[in-house]
Amino acid sequence: MNTVEYQQVPGRGIASGHRHHGPSQPQHAGVADLPVVPESRGAGEPPRSPAADGLRLVLARAHSLCAMFGESCAPALPTLRSATERACALASAGEFDQLTDVLGKLLPGLEAAVRTMPPPLQSDAYELTAMAYQACSAALVRLAEPLAAWVAADRAMAAAEQAGNVVLAAAGQFRLASVLLESREYALADEMARTTLLALRGLAELADPDALSLCGGLTVLRAVIAARTNKPAAACGHLAKARLLASRLGTRQVSALPEFSASYVALAEIAVSVDLADAGSALRAAASLDPASLSPPLRARMFIDLARAHALRGDVDEATKTLSRAVDMSSGQVRDRVRVGQLMGDLLALQTPPGPALAALANRLGPLPP
Repeated sequence: MNTVEYQQVPGRGIASGHRHHGPSQPQHAGVADLPVVPESRGAGEPPRSPAADGLRLVLARAHSLCAMFGESCAPALPTLRSATERACALASAGEFDQLTDVLGKLLPGLEAAVRTMPPPLQSDAYELTAMAYQACSAALVRLAEPLAAWVAADRAMAAAEQAGNVVLAAAGQFRLASVLLESREYALADEMARTTLLALRGLAELADPDALSLCGGLTVLRAVIAARTNKPAAACGHLAKARLLASRLGTRQVSALPEFSASYVALAEIAVSVDLADAGSALRAAASLDPASLSPPLRARMFIDLARAHALRGDVDEATKTLSRAVDMSSGQVRDRVRVGQLMGDLLALQTPPGPALAALANRLGPLPP
């Protein structure tokens, strides 16, 4: 279940409020001490995609150091804002090759901007820096690069703190929790989500839309963790809270990351049900969800989860047909390929020898990660 999707960020949105102006601090954008993931891959790990390599290289460059030495120029703030919004939109759409190009040009300008903009504009520059690094982190999670995603999330949080934007800092906490989830550090991910929810409680009670959206995303994340650790009662409880948050949010415009809505909760219910081996609940949840309301990456993920539900029922033909729909719209993200590979292994074990449709899909996909 993917809980780390981005939405397009209209205008300033989250970058326009929630600032806490405390004492001035040294100006840096959170250069992390963690190294970028080495080139070697462990046994059984999926091969690294070109997009992942590109984003890791962008992240490894000494943007902040070059800015400190005056080797980078800062574009005008409107230019930086437009490019940051484009980066968030590309991360949401799964267009990671284009995202690499945008971030490769954007990050040096942002790192220069936070050091050279006049004081009244520095908070804006830091907020945009945080949003850009979060877009990078979200993409790296979906490309199965958790350590590099952690580096980007750490830089995003540091920039948000420099900006004094508490909600944007909380979004960075969500990003880190997502990295921990995908790394199967379930206890750590749940504790980070739980404590971030406590910190946001006051703003959420005031019906702040960005806080409600973040609380919703964090609550869905906790539901996924509960399902993966075989705690069905806790998973159902978190989903119920997420539905309430989605109802309170309604259709109000938000700029918080992650994406959150009633459809997002329904999508989570499908994934949680499958993780709990409850195919019936997954299929019932899907019947109430319009796939057209989802972005293409989320729609592909929904079809993968539905195919998993059909496989749980032993319905290989329906699972094959549904999985084919997912593959048709998949952007080839590494994490999706891992899940598809696991599902294909299950389907081939259920149908030996494979029927014509399953054999055709297997030939179409070629070798997949184990």
